[in-house]
Amino acid sequence: MILWLTNIDVHKSFDVADSRTEISDVPLLSCSEAMEKLKSFREKVKGKQQFLAMYSSIFGGITTDPAAMVIPMDDHMVHRGHGVFDTTAIIDGYLYELDQHLDRFIRNGTLRYWLSAGPGDFDLSPSGCHKSCLYAITIQDLSPINFRGVKVVTSNVPIKPPQFATTKSVNYLPNVLSKMEAEELGAFVGIWLDSDGFVAEGPSMNVAFVTKEKELVMPLCDKILSGCTAKRVLTLAESLVREGKLCGIRMKNVSVEEGKNADEMMLLGSGIMVRSVVQWDEQIIGCGKEGPITQTLLNLVVEDMKSTLPAVGTPVPY
Repeated sequence: MILWLTNIDVHKSFDVADSRTEISDVPLLSCSEAMEKLKSFREKVKGKQQFLAMYSSIFGGITTDPAAMVIPMDDHMVHRGHGVFDTTAIIDGYLYELDQHLDRFIRNGTLRYWLSAGPGDFDLSPSGCHKSCLYAITIQDLSPINFRGVKVVTSNVPIKPPQFATTKSVNYLPNVLSKMEAEELGAFVGIWLDSDGFVAEGPSMNVAFVTKEKELVMPLCDKILSGCTAKRVLTLAESLVREGKLCGIRMKNVSVEEGKNADEMMLLGSGIMVRSVVQWDEQIIGCGKEGPITQTLLNLVVEDMKSTLPAVGTPVPY
């Protein structure tokens, strides 16, 4: 028997013989009864996100019933973390930077793994998997967008080695632990440093700075994930150089001291777009408020997402 526990604190021990654990007869359910249980569960559990539709190559179609948005337990993506993923925003009926995200998605699949390894067995090797599988789900987040400046902390969770950090695999346990650690310290996220002590990235976003000389700098992506949003920000920021608001744009090794002494610090990602950082550990960044360059870059990204330019927008064939 294989037992999985989800949403637990991996730092704490778990005693299956805990006196609080109730042991009762477990019913044997038919397929229809199991589906009814899933439907009941979905109706009771309401989160900040709504799952609108899911495609699965296993059943070769789309379902809009959240209870049916499931994948086989023997898919190696579930029990071995053998798979890759990516995220693309949908704005006014257009997929934002779909080609750029797919390029990274397919590159990871070709060079590392291809989507999920697929169902087959519970062994470590994927040799028993029948074929790779593709899953896609449309999510609507109902939580209000918050662009206020946040606090970050230096993460004590070890960063992934470059071979794994540069691949957007589903194995996100270090990222989760880094986020949990930050929240326990009253911060938004943790900031990873690379093996040489330079600024690396956040658990699901890139980092950038505006120096006192008004140069936009971003850590090199040779040891971290090359974020699509971060790359787009670098392109959009060129207009600020032409306007004289920035003196230049550069990707380089950024020391912690340089980062903490910057005029502005920001987080970049498809989920947060551009988020200002006003404090790192005990150090106030700049004047302690959202920076003007950060706000301008956010506005540029929002405008860019709403545009229908062929370079960034792919119409959804509804």
